Amino acid sequence: MNLTEVTFDDARPFDGYGPGFFRVGGEVVDGPLIVHSGGMTSWGGYSDAAGLLALASLVDVILVGTGADIAHAPADLRMAVEEAGLGLEVMNTPAACRTYNVLVGEGRRVAAAVLPV
Repeated sequence: MNLTEVTFDDARPFDGYGPGFFRVGGEVVDGPLIVHSGGMTSWGGYSDAAGLLALASLVDVILVGTGADIAHAPADLRMAVEEAGLGLEVMNTPAACRTYNVLVGEGRRVAAAVLPV
C-alpha cells in the first residue's frame, strides 16, 4: 500500500469536532462555522444565506453539514445558493468535514458550512 501525504496549501483542514465545537487547523472554534481555503467565519445556520452567498466568487460548491443526522436544507436557502451559481451538497456534519478535507486537498474550490454535532 502506498500512502500519500496530503498538503492543503493555504487551506486549513478539519482536525476534529465534538459537541458544539470544531478544530480547524489546530484552532478550536465553537458553534456553526463556514470554512474555505481563504479562511473561516462563524455561520448563523440555515437563516444565514448571506454568509453562503458571500462565497460566490471564492468557491464552486458548498458542503452543508446538518449536524449529527442528515436533514434537508431549507428550500429558500437552497434556492438562493443555487441562483447564485453555487452547488449545494447536504450531508451530516462528520461527512461534510471529511469530504471538505478530501476536496480541498485536491485543490478544489469548496467551502463547508457546518452545524455542530
